[in-house]
Amino acid sequence: MIYREYGQTGEKVSLLGFGGMRFKNVDDHDECVRMMVAAAEGGVNYFDTAPGYFGTKSETVFGKGLAELRRRNLPYFAATKTFESSEAGIRKEIEAQLKRLNIPAIDFYHIWCITDLNNWKERKNNGILQTFKKLKDEKLIRHICISSHLIKNEIKELLMEGAFEGVLFGYSAYNFNTRQEAFDAIKEKKLGAVVMNPMGGGVIPQHPELFGFMRREGESTVVAALRILWDHPEITNTLVGFETIEQVKEALQAMEGYKPRTSAELAEVKAKAPASFEGICTGCGYCAGCPAGVPIPQLMDAYNQKLLAKPGEKDPIGDRLYWHWDLERADAAKCTACGQCEKACTQHIDIIKRLKEIAG
Repeated sequence: MIYREYGQTGEKVSLLGFGGMRFKNVDDHDECVRMMVAAAEGGVNYFDTAPGYFGTKSETVFGKGLAELRRRNLPYFAATKTFESSEAGIRKEIEAQLKRLNIPAIDFYHIWCITDLNNWKERKNNGILQTFKKLKDEKLIRHICISSHLIKNEIKELLMEGAFEGVLFGYSAYNFNTRQEAFDAIKEKKLGAVVMNPMGGGVIPQHPELFGFMRREGESTVVAALRILWDHPEITNTLVGFETIEQVKEALQAMEGYKPRTSAELAEVKAKAPASFEGICTGCGYCAGCPAGVPIPQLMDAYNQKLLAKPGEKDPIGDRLYWHWDLERADAAKCTACGQCEKACTQHIDIIKRLKEIAG
């Protein structure tokens, strides 16, 4: 396992991280714990979850997993997040999180999911930074972090606060261009840089033929997607949401025989990434809960097929709608253009326009 400095904290974290968002069966606690143990035995020491992953089930599973790691004397860092912004709300949440995780303090605590600057200003006005600093003084958290979905150079406003020790952000083989400025800002501040969605929410392994530009001889698409991120020396950790123990083993195997590209080699590969990858929905689901009942995540997944379709492919959106057998184009026509989904979208996708296109 490769370990890198987490910003200027003095902590060394594994380049591969364990994300608790995608367990295949989160109710099978024994299997989930086995996955965490397998990762830790392979050298993973960074475990990330959130109170919104399977409700609070992921944090509960992590509590059992972290207890098993302690029993086996396997080192770990625990990371989680909060949507709350008021001091009362945050304190109520972190008290419950510490109980679920069964730990006295959270190593990396994140202000969760900043999607736009207005969202950030609202939380800031609610006193979120002051509360996080109090929690650190009280030793309930060890490092103040932020989870950002801002693109281009918008993230600079957050980093000007000087309060954050690390940033969790989306960066992968299909969205280098839209996230590069944000990444550059993180590097300039010398912060911990943890990458989420290294597989593009499943898009990359589902379309290996489109990502051949990043594969070296003998590499699978999954291995190549991880290694191309590891080639960035400023990336502290790549956070993979594992579904099964087989996926854990595959990611660990990617470390075997890994040889980093030079900066020139990396730049050459990134230059080959098709611009058409921009705008692909990664399926985070934050747009769910449409007031009009539109199944937006499923419809955006269907629209992905148009973006990823081969030339001349017949009705790729329709094919995907068929795979989601309970969907119809008419579902998209229910959209009232209220804008709630676009405000929640972490990738700033023009959802309303896409829904109109799907509806015909």
